[in-house]
Amino acid sequence: MDTPVEIIVGLGNPGPNYDRTRHNVGADFVRELAKSWHADFKHETKFYGDSAKVVIDNRDIRLLIPSTYMNRSGQAVAALARFYQVPVDAILVVHDELDMPPGVAKFKKGGGHGGHNGLRDIIQSLGNNKDFARLRIGIGHPGTASQVADYVLKKAAPNDQQLISNSMDDAQRALPLALAGQWEKAMTALHSNYTG
Repeated sequence: MDTPVEIIVGLGNPGPNYDRTRHNVGADFVRELAKSWHADFKHETKFYGDSAKVVIDNRDIRLLIPSTYMNRSGQAVAALARFYQVPVDAILVVHDELDMPPGVAKFKKGGGHGGHNGLRDIIQSLGNNKDFARLRIGIGHPGTASQVADYVLKKAAPNDQQLISNSMDDAQRALPLALAGQWEKAMTALHSNYTG
């Protein structure tokens, strides 16, 4: 499973109404990456989103923020992966995770969608292939399933937002290992930051 990353996708919903909401932490993370790597996003209709290119350790890495709604994220991911002939296991999808508290971020290789509409659509659009990697950013759970839709589309409380930002910083520090395909080391480096 030592596949280097060629595409990093940040999930979220488009438009100012969704800006900085819990459901958009994936897109926020990739925007921050672009900033720290001095990359500029360009809207590309053929990829249904905004993309940028960075070169790290002499390897091209594409950043992608779909401009579709969350439940159509796969349209953008599949279009970019097909165009650049990137294998599914070289894709890293960054998304919000209800089942982890704010302040926790974890890498994961493959797996199901866990009820996440963005992941569900990506799996379907990639021909039911679940082998892409994920960076899960904890946002916490509102307590009951009926509150989830409202909860994820709101901004986090300032204290939670700070914890989320801290976990994103931790993830960014561990990211170079993941990009190089050193998943075990990346997981250890990131997960050891969480002592709760």
